[in-house]
Amino acid sequence: MPTQRPVKHITCVLTVSIFLPIILSLWLAHRQAHELFQQEMDGYAEQVVARTNQVKEQTHIALEQANRFRGALCSPEHLQHIQKVSYVHQYIQRIFYLNDSGSPCNLLSNALAEKVPGSEFSTPAGYHVWLTTRHDLDTDNNKIAISRGKYMAVVSPDALIDVLPNPSYPIYAALINIRSHHVIASTHPLDPNIWQNTLRAYQPTLEVNGIVYQQQLLPTVGAILLIWSPKKHLNASMLRQLLFWLPVGLVISALATFITLRMVRRLQSSHYRILDAIKDGEFTVHYQPIVALNSGRVVGAEALVRWQQPDGRWLSPDIFIPLAEQAEVISPLTEYIVRHVFDDMGRWLKQHPDLYISINIAAADLHSPTLPLLIHQQIQHWQLSTKQIAIELTERCVACPDTAGPVLQAYRELGHAVYIDDFGVGYSSLSYLQDLEVDTLKIDKSFVDTLESNHVIGHIIEIAKSLNLSTVAEGIEWDNQREWLVAHGVRYGQGWLFSKPLPKKAFIDWVQDNLGSVNG
Repeated sequence: MPTQRPVKHITCVLTVSIFLPIILSLWLAHRQAHELFQQEMDGYAEQVVARTNQVKEQTHIALEQANRFRGALCSPEHLQHIQKVSYVHQYIQRIFYLNDSGSPCNLLSNALAEKVPGSEFSTPAGYHVWLTTRHDLDTDNNKIAISRGKYMAVVSPDALIDVLPNPSYPIYAALINIRSHHVIASTHPLDPNIWQNTLRAYQPTLEVNGIVYQQQLLPTVGAILLIWSPKKHLNASMLRQLLFWLPVGLVISALATFITLRMVRRLQSSHYRILDAIKDGEFTVHYQPIVALNSGRVVGAEALVRWQQPDGRWLSPDIFIPLAEQAEVISPLTEYIVRHVFDDMGRWLKQHPDLYISINIAAADLHSPTLPLLIHQQIQHWQLSTKQIAIELTERCVACPDTAGPVLQAYRELGHAVYIDDFGVGYSSLSYLQDLEVDTLKIDKSFVDTLESNHVIGHIIEIAKSLNLSTVAEGIEWDNQREWLVAHGVRYGQGWLFSKPLPKKAFIDWVQDNLGSVNG
């Protein structure tokens, strides 16, 4: 059997085992760094928004308190009240009384003798807002002014963005007038070209020249909040993440490689161990009689492979058959069994042309170009009828009718009967039986053991009758089971009630006794 495919598969598995954990660790480091960077940016923006709302609420409270004054306007008591309100609120720089009566009111510049220019916008709650580099408020500094009623509170824009970012991620903030697009406050110089040429078209997130910018509208203060941070800090964070994730990836890679190598060695050892067992003739074939349930007369037998270990134990086919399939040596094993069956029973079958032997084949054998030819050559050599060799497959082998159908049809056209073994265990489907040309359903022992309480077996029997298929019940151990099966139309069976699987000589002797007793 060619070994190029297993070697190719092994190479692919090893490559994935080595590199996939490392690639995943690099991806996790990259993702974690980006998530932390984004979390810091978002967290800083949330803090600035919270500070903005705090200043706004404090301003509203201050204006409400100022408007409660009911004494003589522009009096020392009025001035004292205004100064007190300004003093108790930390974010309020000054409070002005807006005197529009035309009379002078210049108490320590706390009242404006001339009319203040119109506000830039008004809120639904009745507050008027100015965002300006200079208004007629006796100052040249950037200011935010909010008025309600006869009073105006002046706030430094820096108070709205005076939030300390994480020292690991230097993050900067700026407040920008929505209408004029002038920078009102900034924690760090903002490149005017970037702002004027790139960021003025509102975009939530943008990267320019290695700097990540985020914009957020603050409609309650008529401003845009701009947050930015150099991406080089992201790269430094990714390096820190790599220092954690890369060793983890290397450890997982080493562990995965170790496990893979062990599995590969096991499969390779199974591969060559089974091939050596085939070469050394360690596999033997036993034959379990199949009888007509009405008469007890033998009609054929199922060939069952056995593998005796050096310590004398018999290894179950449930173990070494799947292992042979995984190790991709099932086809050589099947061909060995076919040769063994004909060597054992070729002469005997010629002497008993009315009896047959069923041979189990695996899913991979359906694609074998040599197996049908081998069976045909052996039949020709021993001068047998093709009907004396039945082909037996499990449901798993025929679960895909498009693949199995043409192969089974070819066997049937040559004259071989096709049996479906263990029908009903896990792949039962009336639809695939309708699509496939088969002759016999073999009812699994698990259904025979529970035939009085399990309604599935009756369903299987009805399926077989509806499709004009014969049935063979497996694992019959008691007379009442045989009687129930006969009563429900099952014609053939096998099991320890009749005989266990037997070596060649013991089987031939059993058949001789069976035929003698039935004929006698």
